[in-house]
This record gives sequence, structure tokens and C-alpha cells, in this order.
Amino acid sequence: MTHSAAVLGGGIGGLAIARFLFRAGWHVEVFERSADLPTSGTALGMWPQAVDALDTIGLGDRVRALGSPQHRGSFLRPDGSVIGTVDSTARTAYLLSRPALLAELATSLPEGMVSFGTPAPPADALSDYDVVIGADGLRSATRRRLFGDGFEPVYTGATAWRGWVPGRRDTVSETWDAGALFGITPREGNLVNWFACVRTDPGSEDGLDYLRWRFGGWHADVRAVLDAITPDALLHHDLYESPALPSYVSGHTALIGDAAHAMAPNLGRGACEALVDAVTLGRFLASQNDIRDSLRKYDRARRRVTQRLVLGSRAMASIAMTRHLRPVRDRTMKLAAALA
Repeated sequence: MTHSAAVLGGGIGGLAIARFLFRAGWHVEVFERSADLPTSGTALGMWPQAVDALDTIGLGDRVRALGSPQHRGSFLRPDGSVIGTVDSTARTAYLLSRPALLAELATSLPEGMVSFGTPAPPADALSDYDVVIGADGLRSATRRRLFGDGFEPVYTGATAWRGWVPGRRDTVSETWDAGALFGITPREGNLVNWFACVRTDPGSEDGLDYLRWRFGGWHADVRAVLDAITPDALLHHDLYESPALPSYVSGHTALIGDAAHAMAPNLGRGACEALVDAVTLGRFLASQNDIRDSLRKYDRARRRVTQRLVLGSRAMASIAMTRHLRPVRDRTMKLAAALA
């Protein structure tokens, strides 16, 4: 008997679980309210666990071919002096833009499996599927339906700007200051990816002029990026994280990705964990006929580890943008680099 799944959301996690279950012989339908795949978005770090997940669904080699390998990173002060370095040669990560990753995931699915411009069906219609997978992101309607309004994402206290400029870069850097940071990374397509974060009240409408004022006195690499930014390649949004849910499953429905565990970007793990969620859930669903038991196993496998990452991402943001503990932070980073 062929099992069926409704995937609510056609982002990274939703497309990944759709591909896994399709390859396992399931009938899958993906409902995505956006009219099409996004054409803009900044680079995502695919850490080894995420690359392993992509290998499982047959896309790891494509990401290795398209992405920019990340072997070494530096943490800097605004004057360019080094706080610490990280050598990841033994655990290569690949930097790939969100549009490129989504395109690879989407083109790997049969035509018609993803219904773009189509909101999720009403809850009573979803009872026809063996399993429903809520992959509908930060403002998940599926999560709200399962657990009510008490688990809406909360503002982290910081807002972010992201974008890309022409050029090439082989290394990753992140520059830390009190209440702010600025990162520069490689990206595919002869582009340099950048991101900035500032602690401020939510709802800020500051743009490029503010960035050039806030970071214009930092070291030469930051200034060069600021000079090259154009308004059409600039994204700006407040940062949110999820309160800890009591479960990632309810009945025959499971939550994955940001719908379950949205986190600050400071560990670079959000997209990675959505992929790991998808493969973990897919393996449990494909290995047995008891859907409810498969969902319980998924919850046990993924909830605590991802909720720890939410806390870890928050802690990393606090360390990077600390106002009062910079000497302790710097000594800790030097010690960590020496032990690496």
C-alpha cells in the first residue's frame, strides 16, 4: 500500500522531505503559498551534517560542485585585528545561496508535485493523508493550529541586513563589536556574501545609509563591501527565535525546520537543521508502517538537540556582540583556537 504525505511549505525542509518520501515510494503533495521559488537570498552554510542529509536524498554532489568550500574562518575586531581563527579543513562546509539550493531541491522533484501559489488545504481535508508535515516556516500556521498562540516566535533583540556584491573571496570572516557584527563570506557565481547585525528595537527601517554610518569606520574589508552594496541586493529583517515546544508532533502531523525551532543565525545552522529534520523524519516514516510511532521517534530524535541549538545560537549572539565582557570573550576565543 502506498502511503501519502501532505507537505505544507515548499522551503528547504519541505522540498527535502518531499524528495526523501518520493524516493521511498510515497505519494507526496507539496503546498506552497508563494507563486514561485525565490530569486534572491544570501549564502547558507551547509555543515557536514547537512551535506550528509543532502547525500541521503541524492543531492550532496551537486551542492559540493556548486557551493564554495569553507575551510577557514577568522573572528576580528573592528580595526581588523584577530580575536581567533577556526580551521575546518577536516569538516568542510559549503556555502551556497538559498535560491540555488531551493532550485536544486525543486528540480529534483517530479513536475506537479509542488503546487505553487496554493495555500495549505483546510484541516479537515488534511485528514485524507497518512501524514501531514508542517514546513511552513517562522510564522507557521500548522504550529499555531496544533499548539495555539502561546508559542509564537519572539524577537531576539537584533535586526539583520544581508546581501551580496561582485567579487571573489576564499575565506570567511566575522567582525565583532559591542552590539553589532559584520560577516563576509564566499558565495557561488563570482559573488561575495555579507551580513550585518545590530542590537536595536524591532521594526527599524534603516537601510544602506545607516549601514555605511554604523560600520563605515571598521576595517578595510568591511568598508570595501559597504562601498559595493546596491539597494537592489539588500535584504533587511528582524531576527526571531522559537519558544521551546512541548512536542514537534501531534496526531498525524509533524513540524520541521523553522516551524519547529526557528533560531538566530549566529551558529549558521537553521537551514542545516531543516535538512537533518527532513531526512530523520523521512527515515522513520519509510522504515515502518506505524505512522504515529514514526512521528514519536522523530520527536525524540530531533526536539531536544534542536532546542539546544536555539539556545546555543542565542548564546553565540550574546558572545559576539557583548558590551561588557569583551576581554573574557577574546581570551576564550584565543584558547579555543589554540586547542582546535
